[in-house]
Amino acid sequence: MDLLSGTYIFAVLLACVVFQSGAQEKNYTIREEMPENVLIGDLLKDLNLSLIPDKSLTTPMQFKLVYKTGDVPLIRIEEGTGEIFTTGARIDREKLCAGIIVDTHCFYEVEVAVLPDEIFRLVKIRFLIEDINDNAPLFPATVINISIPENSAINSRYALPAAIDPDTGINGVQNYQLIKGQNIFGLDIIETPEGEKMPQLIVQKELDREEKDTYVMKVKVEDGGFPQRSSTAILQVSVADTNDNHPVFKEDEIEVSIPENAPVGSSVTQLHATDADIGENARIHFYFSNLVSSMAKRLFYLNSTTGLITVKEPLDREESPNHKLLVLASDGGLMPTRAMVLVNVTDVNDNVPLIDIRYIINPINGTVVLSENAPLNTKIALITVTDKDADHNGRVTCFTDHEVPFRLRPVFSNQFLLETAAYLDYESTREYAIKLLASDAGKPPLNQSSMLLIKLKDENDNAPVFTQPFISLSVPENNSPGTQLTKISATDADTGRNAEIHYLLGIDAPSEFNLDHRTGILTAVKKLDREKQEKYSFTVLAKDNGMPSLITNATVLVTVLDQNDNSPIFTHNEYNFYVPENLPRHGTVGLITVTDPDYGENSAVTLSILDANDDFTIDPQSGVIQPNISFDREKQESYTFNVKAEDGGRVSHSSTAKVTINVVDVNDNKPVFVVPPSNYSFELVSPSANPGTVIFTVVAIDSDTGMNAELRYSIVGGNTKGLFMIDQTTGNITLKEKCVLADLGLHKLIVKAKDLGQPDSLFSVINVNLFVNESMTNATLIYELMRKNIEIPVTQNVETTHTSSPSSDYVKIMVAIVAGTITVILVIFITAVVRCRQSPHLKASQKNKQNSEWVTPNPENRQMMMMKKKKKHTPKTLRLNFVTIEEAKADNADNDRNTVTLDLPIELEEQTMGKYNWGTTPTTFKPDSPDLAQHYKSASPQPAFQIQPETPLNLKHHIIQELPLDNTFVGCDSISKCSSSSSDPYSISECSYPVTNFKTPVSVHTRLTWGISSRMLQQSTATAPYLGHRLSPLGRCS
Repeated sequence: MDLLSGTYIFAVLLACVVFQSGAQEKNYTIREEMPENVLIGDLLKDLNLSLIPDKSLTTPMQFKLVYKTGDVPLIRIEEGTGEIFTTGARIDREKLCAGIIVDTHCFYEVEVAVLPDEIFRLVKIRFLIEDINDNAPLFPATVINISIPENSAINSRYALPAAIDPDTGINGVQNYQLIKGQNIFGLDIIETPEGEKMPQLIVQKELDREEKDTYVMKVKVEDGGFPQRSSTAILQVSVADTNDNHPVFKEDEIEVSIPENAPVGSSVTQLHATDADIGENARIHFYFSNLVSSMAKRLFYLNSTTGLITVKEPLDREESPNHKLLVLASDGGLMPTRAMVLVNVTDVNDNVPLIDIRYIINPINGTVVLSENAPLNTKIALITVTDKDADHNGRVTCFTDHEVPFRLRPVFSNQFLLETAAYLDYESTREYAIKLLASDAGKPPLNQSSMLLIKLKDENDNAPVFTQPFISLSVPENNSPGTQLTKISATDADTGRNAEIHYLLGIDAPSEFNLDHRTGILTAVKKLDREKQEKYSFTVLAKDNGMPSLITNATVLVTVLDQNDNSPIFTHNEYNFYVPENLPRHGTVGLITVTDPDYGENSAVTLSILDANDDFTIDPQSGVIQPNISFDREKQESYTFNVKAEDGGRVSHSSTAKVTINVVDVNDNKPVFVVPPSNYSFELVSPSANPGTVIFTVVAIDSDTGMNAELRYSIVGGNTKGLFMIDQTTGNITLKEKCVLADLGLHKLIVKAKDLGQPDSLFSVINVNLFVNESMTNATLIYELMRKNIEIPVTQNVETTHTSSPSSDYVKIMVAIVAGTITVILVIFITAVVRCRQSPHLKASQKNKQNSEWVTPNPENRQMMMMKKKKKHTPKTLRLNFVTIEEAKADNADNDRNTVTLDLPIELEEQTMGKYNWGTTPTTFKPDSPDLAQHYKSASPQPAFQIQPETPLNLKHHIIQELPLDNTFVGCDSISKCSSSSSDPYSISECSYPVTNFKTPVSVHTRLTWGISSRMLQQSTATAPYLGHRLSPLGRCS
């Protein structure tokens, strides 16, 4: 029976939840392991239920905990008071949230029903379980065994098992310590991408198993809780043995001597090697390296076990006096040890010296022919003396038998160069017979001799000599072709044909010059240009008629003198500079570079600005351009002037270049909302609208360009029931779900428009009021609700406007429907009467006005026109209103603030219900521009707000962008849905109207502060109820 009654109560509660929508949520925070009967909270106070009078309830207020049968709740609730206490059940966070990722919040949820039915509500209570440090970190095992090779490099790392701590955050594992590391090992902690701390053992010193094979330490792990908890484990490191000791020879190099007549089998030497390892790692094997010659392997034998080297075959010192035996000792490892054995074979002196003559100058029939002009140290032949004996018996000396102008100069052991030791003269001596002698140092010494014949040849040994080896001269540029420059002369000490001289230009001589072969006169055959080449350096040759002829050269340096025959040259015909609009006055705009090919004063260029331009200055020498003004892209986006460059020649030359300075946009304007026009406008939304339907479109504009004007929309407040969502690009507000009866009423959304400017973006917010109802019967009540809701925090539920009972709501709805029906009938009747009484003359004047441009009328004429509009009626036009636009300009800090009023007529037509095409309206930016560069190169002027240089940037932001809560522009009638209150000049852009059509395009190129007169505000308030029937079914403005 209790089960059935409980089921019935639970079904009733669910029904109440569905039909009454009395669901609430409440959050509490508790710590785990709390004792029993600890007070957590008081639902009666926390839910403000104490304000409900007891006399209006059929039964006393009761709080009932709803939970699944069989579950043991962790909390209990006093049914009469609503107080929440802990129970005897243990609150163990690690058990409740065992499957939750580390550092994720742990929640425990229960539902509480508040009875009786008159005040029923279902409260979901979420308890955030805070972790306490009730668990110590533990290693997987109390003893950790790892094995490390003894050849591990220093700073090698080996992973250790990580400790586990069920606690989270600071209560989890925070630190590891190595106890008694003996300075051999260290410990490092590595943090994984998941945030886990992993210990690693670091080898800090070299290990040697032969020295110590086991290390025992302790590893300690600690958490960060209070009080701190920790645990330790024994770490046992075993050092694994490796073959890390190579065999070591007792002597790395051994030199022995053995006579060449030593018998076969004689011992040469005994090698000794040891190994610190044991077992197989200490067994040594000896063998010859493959680098040992085949002859040595043939003559000597090596015992692979004992290392003894013996004679294998008879030795011959003349065949090979010494042998290198490279012996390797290996213990099976990859790197054997080496020892070098040098075997010297001794001999007996039994050979005479030998003389070998190798000619450097090829002999003719055994005789060397040498020119008398041969210089000193002329090499004639290489003399080599050898002796097969060794030591003193093989040491040989070589010399000549008498005085001759030749000598033997030693170059290598037993090798000499025969060369000239004095100048030769064919007229004094024509040939020489030189006797060479060689003798060794034996006792007694052995000698050998050889003859060498040399003949001298007469030569043309005197070359021409220039009177000036270096010739320097100067010539002005632009000379006449054929101009004589200088005469070159040379002499020759020889006689006859050997003294006849011809003059030639060297191969490096340019084509601009010519040299007479007989006279030596140098001429310029072409016109010289210093700007092309200032200096010419080339060689001239003097050649005699000797056989062979002798040639001498001299260097000629021709310097071309400058004349002022060039104008200054700009690096570009036209300069384009891009500067940010916040560039300070006298900052650097750019640099003009000018060159002049001339030299000296002829190339000294002075820069100046033409056209008497005082906005900019240019440094006459450096070419740096600086502004004398403050830039504002919205006022002027480019400046153009000409720069003159003049050189310093006696007859000066000049040239000009065009300079264009483009002002680059800076993100200095906040987005400004056009739709809705203010925080106090609203939109009627039909409750029957389907989810996904666009019910309203928020429109904002930005005075900047490019990415600085790209906007993104978002809902940052209100929308407590989550009924609405906004498209971040288009600003379309759509329904997320079907409206129910509880959703009727006024909804407030806080919408934010943010640009994509760099480096810092700017944003603005506005209230969007959506009235969910079938009709709008009392606009005054809605405006009053909006005024009150401005003071209500956005986190509160602003949709509920009263707490009356359902029966009273039904009566009010019925009264509103009847009143609305009567109002609609009256509006239709009045509209029919107005149409019948409109004059044709007014219709014609209105058509003419639709095709005319907007002007600024006289305020008195505007009042007269308004009075005439009241008297005359147009059949096709419901109402003609004027929107007052005020322009506030501050020319400078000293002038007074000027205000210009522009009354703009807006026609609301009944027959044309299409969208207004804003493509025909001039705008100051292109939303689809691909980049800033294209925009800045645009020829169209950009409207700008004049800011004096002393005006700080943040003040400019304040003047242009501040948007008060009540805004500064309230549109009249249905046009208010798409009007704007803004200090931005682009406020009329990017808006279309479903129920109106603007007949005249508007182009505003002045930064304006828009406002509306009090008369228009009153008219808007008065006419709002009568325009309710003109709204679209969903009240959308796209």
